Parts: sequence; structure tokens; C-alpha cells
Amino acid sequence: MNDSTTFLLAAHGSRHPDGNAEVERFAEQWRQRHPDWRIELCFIEHANVLLAEGLERAARGARQVLVIPFILNAAGHVKMELPAAMEIARARHPQVSFHCTRHLGMGREIFAILQSQLERLMKALAMPDPQTTGVVLLGRGSSDAGANGELAKVARWLFEANDHELVDLAFTGVTWPRLETVVQRQVRLGMTQLAIVPVYLFNGVLIERIKAQVERLRRSYPQVSFALGNYFGFDKAIFDLLDAKVAGREGPEGGLLECDGCKYRAAAESEHLHDHSHTITFAGGHAHDSDGHEPTHSHDHPYAHI
Repeated sequence: MNDSTTFLLAAHGSRHPDGNAEVERFAEQWRQRHPDWRIELCFIEHANVLLAEGLERAARGARQVLVIPFILNAAGHVKMELPAAMEIARARHPQVSFHCTRHLGMGREIFAILQSQLERLMKALAMPDPQTTGVVLLGRGSSDAGANGELAKVARWLFEANDHELVDLAFTGVTWPRLETVVQRQVRLGMTQLAIVPVYLFNGVLIERIKAQVERLRRSYPQVSFALGNYFGFDKAIFDLLDAKVAGREGPEGGLLECDGCKYRAAAESEHLHDHSHTITFAGGHAHDSDGHEPTHSHDHPYAHI
């Protein structure tokens, strides 16, 4: 391991102090897992150490900084604010090489965690019959359609991997449908039990809100059994996923954040919007943009040798 490299976890940040404290404990556990690594932590909002200060700390005494967006879905924070902050850091520290991995994403690692949560919830129910047990995958919600679509993909994976008649997606804010609407629909369609699987890394204001929502739903539907999952940021698979990002072993869905240095992002910032129609897909082992042409801003992962 090159001791002149700093790994900077960039977490979302929460108004709930317990949520930020849990992220700090996670970072400390990751340091204990790799005592020879230099690992720093910052938050995008709602915390003391924000992006600018985190990048400054990471750059001190380093020749390379690898930023890891510690966020499940990429929306404005990851696609806009993080690359902009990195450009400022590059200008302030021209002797330091700044790179950024992709966010955690909704890949097979996260799917496996959610599948395990669903299996635990089914065991907790008195009648674990998937034919009469609806599943609700509950995400944060975003104004970015791509971020919401990533959750929809995982909901489909859960449907394909199990025997449930209904696997639906709901959001706690910003977009629709909301949890109450999905529960109402599933009850009307004959579900007598509901397994609610939150897609959250750590505790926070929204986790507390979800618990209160489910308590209200239990009172509204006394004939229905509810099983509520929990956040999963301390799962071993999350640590393993970060290790893979550092080592450049993410596979075709990994690689560097496509918006870092992207001409489309620069144009979007000038117009205060971000049409992410240039998202890269992979076919036959090669990167293509949405209309099948080779992307003009592809990157190689510089940390594959670590």
C-alpha cells in the first residue's frame, strides 16, 4: 500500500446526530480493518467536516487522494457537488492527484444484503407465505430519475429471486409512490402480511420517520402483520465493497465516477440543471453511451495496482 495515498469517505450527512456518529464509527472500524491505510471522513451536508475541509485534510502530505462517495444512489450530491468540490481541490493542490470512485450503487452486493433482510423478515412473520406476503422496498427518494431507477432495478431482482406475488417500490420523500399508498394497494390486492425493507445505510431522521409511519399503518390495518427491516451500513458486505473499490475490483459497473471532469456536468452547472443522458452502459466488455457511441470521457482506474 502506498502510504502517500489518502482514502476519503464522503458520506451524505444527517440532521440526526446518531446517524453521523454511526458513520464515524464505521470509518473507525474500516481503519481497524486496514491499519496501514490513511482513511479520512467527511460529509456532504449536516455535519462539521464538509467536503471542502475533508478534501483539504486528505490532501495534506498526500500525493494521491481517492474519494469514495459513501452513498447508495447517485443524485445531485454525487453528480454535481462532489466533482465541483474536487475541481477546486485540484486547483488548490496541483501536486496532488485527485480521483473518485463510483458511489456504492445498487449492485449485487447491496442486493444480497437486502435479500438477507427479506429472509429475516419472513422468518419473523407468523405465517411466512410469500404468496400472501407483500414486499415493499423503501428508498429515500430523489429528483434524479436515474437514482430512483436503480432502486427499481433491485426491486425487480427481489421479485425474480423470490416467490412473492407483489414486490413494490416506495419512497420516503421527494418522489412517489409513498409507503402509505403502496401498503393500501397491497392490502386491497389481498396481502395479509407486509415485509418492509428500508434501503438505508445508517440511522437518521428518515429512519425514525419510517418507524412512526409503520406504527400508524399497524393501527390503520390491524388485520395485517407488518415486519420492518433496519439500516445495514455495518454489514460486512459494505466493508468488502469499499475494499473492492480501493483495489479497483468493481467490475463493469465500477470504475471512476463518470461526472468527474465530464463536459455534460459542466454544461449542466452553467444552466443549473443536469440531464444525465450520457450515462455509460456496458456491452460486450466495452463502454458505450446511451446512443451506442464510445464515450468521450472514459477513465482508467488508477488504483488497480494497490
